Amino acid sequence: MMDQSKYEKHFNKEAFFKKIGKYAKEAGVKAIYSGLLLYYAFESPNTPKRAKAVIIGALGYLIFPLDIVTDIIPVIGFIDDLGVLGFALAQVAMNIDDAVKMKAKDKLRDLFGEDVMRHTEVIEVEKDLEE
Repeated sequence: MMDQSKYEKHFNKEAFFKKIGKYAKEAGVKAIYSGLLLYYAFESPNTPKRAKAVIIGALGYLIFPLDIVTDIIPVIGFIDDLGVLGFALAQVAMNIDDAVKMKAKDKLRDLFGEDVMRHTEVIEVEKDLEE
């Protein structure tokens, strides 16, 4: 289990979008989509405080400059981030509604283009949320 309080101070909207914009291609569709789902769930007034605390910890970890595996290593550097995001998604999945998914998909299209919705990584995350 991750100590989310250690990473909370690193989470803010500007840092989040700067990080995903800079590393979107390297991190991959699955990591970015997972992060976007968490971000928009955090912004939703329907998400309870406990779930928001989990989200802040996960997104703070994503933004934190010193990961367990550094993000400058192509592909491999985002494995730990994806694990933390996946853990957080599992914890707050019931708070991710259709409005949150729509906002995340719209932003994903902005970052990767219209064809991104055909990526199996997006479909995998959607299936994980339904289970």
